Amino acid sequence: MPTFALHTYGCQMNVRDSDILARRLRAKGLTEAETEDEADVVIVNSCSVRGKAEDKALGKLGLLCATKRDRPNRVIGLTGCMAQRLGADIFKKLPRLSFSVGPRAESLIPQFVERCLETGAEQLCDFEVRDAPPETPEMARDDLSRLDCLNQGKKADKADDEPVVTVAAGPVQSFVTILYGCSRRCSYCIVPSVRGEEQSRDPRDILLEVKAEATRGVRDVCLLGQSVMRYGLSRFQWPEDIPSPAGYTEPMPRLLEYIAREVPEIPRIRFTSGHPNGVTAELVHAMANIPAVCPHLHLPMQSGSDRILKEMNRGYDSATYLDAVRRLRAAIPGIAITTDIIVGYPGETEADFEATRRVMEEADFDNSFIFKYSPRPGTRSALLEDSVSDEEKCRRDAILLADQDARGLRNNARWVGRIVEVLCEGPSLRNAARWAGRSPQNKIVLFEPDDSVRIGSFVRVRVKEAHAQTLYGDLVRNSSAV
Repeated sequence: MPTFALHTYGCQMNVRDSDILARRLRAKGLTEAETEDEADVVIVNSCSVRGKAEDKALGKLGLLCATKRDRPNRVIGLTGCMAQRLGADIFKKLPRLSFSVGPRAESLIPQFVERCLETGAEQLCDFEVRDAPPETPEMARDDLSRLDCLNQGKKADKADDEPVVTVAAGPVQSFVTILYGCSRRCSYCIVPSVRGEEQSRDPRDILLEVKAEATRGVRDVCLLGQSVMRYGLSRFQWPEDIPSPAGYTEPMPRLLEYIAREVPEIPRIRFTSGHPNGVTAELVHAMANIPAVCPHLHLPMQSGSDRILKEMNRGYDSATYLDAVRRLRAAIPGIAITTDIIVGYPGETEADFEATRRVMEEADFDNSFIFKYSPRPGTRSALLEDSVSDEEKCRRDAILLADQDARGLRNNARWVGRIVEVLCEGPSLRNAARWAGRSPQNKIVLFEPDDSVRIGSFVRVRVKEAHAQTLYGDLVRNSSAV
């Protein structure tokens, strides 16, 4: 029986796409190899958001294709955003590559793998951006028995300034895509070109998938979209047969209410990535009043300079962003807000950078992911002079990281002495005597377990020590794990 291995770069969307691809390959009779070296089929799921991400994927593919000198029947494939951006030109760089498929054509990959294995076909490709989402309700209905292959602690590889996974995936956490593509057209972002225009999934199909995740023991579901708060806002009509007892009229609050009502086995619901223009009164009300919706939101700001925000085509200014933060904090006490920031955007001055520092401090972020700007071919910002030197980008990056460490430590110190509910993920990677889990605010909590603690159980932990990224505490005894 042929074996396969997947190598994933990038964000939550790519992690989820790799999980779906693994399920499709299993359905075709392939089995997952113990190691990548043993695999008959190796597929790289690539990211194109930043240059280093592409460089790493190309380097990996070069090494894999070189193995075909000794193993000519080995199948090496590429999918993801880089495949879409480079198109058929990828075969000029990697002539031994077996196939390349864009992210909205991934349902074809099992067919391509079969052809390559049976006939030795080479350089197959498809980059059509299809309207049909790559996950279908039939897959969810017919494949529940295979769902244990999903999200078993897989993580995407990271380049130094590549997008990070802001919510973990593991045996008790999973991602469910609700919105494909993006239509915002930020000046620096290649996603609309490689993922296509936004398309929302039917809420009944989403619910079916969430129920399947609950069946396999998932307790924390993160709803995914490149601009997730735009769920249902274009080419979409909410089904008339799905009411909203709370009277919500906007699709995103209605979806949160629908999932929480129909799948009570999932006690934690999150969504990412947000946009300040999506922080409507209804959404804030839903986050504050639906118990399953976690007090945690990843809300990319990108810059605190109004001039740079306008150049980026982000659609808001710093005052609008801060107003969204204030309304969230007023309605949801203790909410954790995290963000993304780009340093060194073309033309960013020292004054622009200092404006970002000020707004970040005012927003009081629990965590920030800082990226050095890199031009992406085909975006509007790539036509601008990359005027900030690499040395200056690194300096600004280091300053913002130091600022955030201080801010994170200060915010986490507020939890010392308090009891937090922790969803147990398993032994800590650095110290097997401790277990790790996450609070509703998505803060990592480390503690020493007792015999009652299991992966997927909820326990109470009294925080005794705070670090910038992590909380340490003691299990509250005489309180049974849930």
